[in-house]
Amino acid sequence: MTSFNVRTPTNTIFCATSSSSTVDDKPVPVGDDVFSVTSSSKYDVDYLGESTKGDLNVKLEHLEALVDGQSTLEGPIEEVARMEAEEADDLLKDLGISSPFSSRHSPRGIFCSRTLNLRSISAIGYDMDYTLMHYNVMAWEGRAYDYCMDNLRKVGFPVDGLAFDPNLVIRGLVIDKEKGNLVKPDRFGYIKRAMHGTNMLSTRAVSEMYGRELVDLRNESRWEFLNTLFSVSEAVAYMQMVDRLDDGTISAELCPLDYKGLYKAVGRALFRAHVEGQLKSEIMSKPELFVEPDPELPLALLDQKEAGKKLLLITNSDYHYSDKMMQHSFNRFLPNDMGWRDLFDIVIVSARKPEFFQMSHPMYEVVTGEGLMRPCFKAQTGGLYSGGSAQMVENSLNIHGDEILYVGDHIYTDVSQSKVHLRWRTALICRELEEEYNALIQSHGQRASLVELINQKEVVGDLFNQLRLALQRRTEGRPAQTLAATNMKDQDLTESMQKLLIVMQRLDEKISPMLESDGELFNKRWGFLSRSGLWDKSHLMRQIEKYADIYTSRVSNFLHYTPFMYFRSQEQTLAHDSYSYYHSKFNGCAIDNEDSLS
Repeated sequence: MTSFNVRTPTNTIFCATSSSSTVDDKPVPVGDDVFSVTSSSKYDVDYLGESTKGDLNVKLEHLEALVDGQSTLEGPIEEVARMEAEEADDLLKDLGISSPFSSRHSPRGIFCSRTLNLRSISAIGYDMDYTLMHYNVMAWEGRAYDYCMDNLRKVGFPVDGLAFDPNLVIRGLVIDKEKGNLVKPDRFGYIKRAMHGTNMLSTRAVSEMYGRELVDLRNESRWEFLNTLFSVSEAVAYMQMVDRLDDGTISAELCPLDYKGLYKAVGRALFRAHVEGQLKSEIMSKPELFVEPDPELPLALLDQKEAGKKLLLITNSDYHYSDKMMQHSFNRFLPNDMGWRDLFDIVIVSARKPEFFQMSHPMYEVVTGEGLMRPCFKAQTGGLYSGGSAQMVENSLNIHGDEILYVGDHIYTDVSQSKVHLRWRTALICRELEEEYNALIQSHGQRASLVELINQKEVVGDLFNQLRLALQRRTEGRPAQTLAATNMKDQDLTESMQKLLIVMQRLDEKISPMLESDGELFNKRWGFLSRSGLWDKSHLMRQIEKYADIYTSRVSNFLHYTPFMYFRSQEQTLAHDSYSYYHSKFNGCAIDNEDSLS
């Protein structure tokens, strides 16, 4: 049957049923009688180069009938679009459905680095830990820290008097295993803040220690990137033990007396806590103490499944732990006696990521509740498997590359590897975004005042530099920039420079403490997660932009966007954009809203 493609407004939902209703005893076609979905074999690309697969179209005969009966659709399309959007918005309000636009500007927003059309996504894979379920960091990481310290104590390390302090570190920092430092690099890799042991270093000390040295994450023997919240307990334990190494209380019998050897010792102690199973056994026995429930999360996945998406669970956790935690987090919030397994087309435990995305491992089907397994070579819908590879998943579903979206919390294990090796679309879960978003809102006024002070200093500094150049030329016996400057009295020139210099020094006195405190609403030591200083992005934010198509604080945020969302990335501003704005403004072409350039 002939159909006509009409781009549906973002977030608009149509009922996809084959039933019909009646008006004046006449059947009114709805659902499949009116609409068709673009198949994977007939898709095109839109004006942004994204696949139109999954777009909803109006069948030609119904489109003609609609246009004939609705004169409001005639006229300039810009005006028609505005009127229809207002009418649809009023309809949503009458139905009690929140506006799609309200979710975008909130701590629970989904933020887009690279344009992504959810309608063209055929399968969505999910990590489990810190993705489909969020742990209470103080409880989970606190217990991991306790087990780590117990293991260190057993072999003789001096750990008495130490306690878990989650505010000591944030995600995205980098451990320098050579110097025993924790550092925060900017997007280029230059180190902006550093802590030795548990003591923050001054800006001057950081500059003297690292100079123009760059953090290179490829050098794994030196740099350790804190990718996820699971890194918190390890980093806190290591930085505290650096203090003990420095004060001489760690003997040479325990480990090599250098920071690299100490890092290995702490890592072994934490690894034992995970491998020996005591930590996970404790969590499984009382999950309510460690897991923060999210009633909206299963409903978000249910919407995706009912929209035709294949849902996958791909986790490194073992079967028994995964089953226990998923039951606790999902089953009570699902309708009609559904269980968590009913949501997923394929479940893969003990996946061994990142190798899961890089190479092929044997796959086993889990065939009993006790975890008994048998070898298999192809995953089937509804199956539960251990090991395998991403390529096996693609072949089993006959879905490949950018038709799959993978959602995880680990920038390397989950996001970058699925992107680099398979070209899957990617989403990063970062719970701290909610706290950072609110902190940025609260500090908006102070940051605006700080920027104004810096701009004032820049203006004064530019004027001062011109006078300084005039003085320099006169001192060298050459004419200044202008005849008037050349003829200016030495005393007048000197006094003007002195005044400007005093003004700049006083501005510095006010700017410096404001810069130091910027971001402390998020973390007093490290500032904002996504920023490195006032102007630049952090190294973590650069990694997110590079590898994550979208990022958000929790999976349940998808509930407020619908499974048909078209995420469009924002225009990327460049350094010379401000100059083009300045030129247009002061040449009779002023733009009313400067934000239109951002």
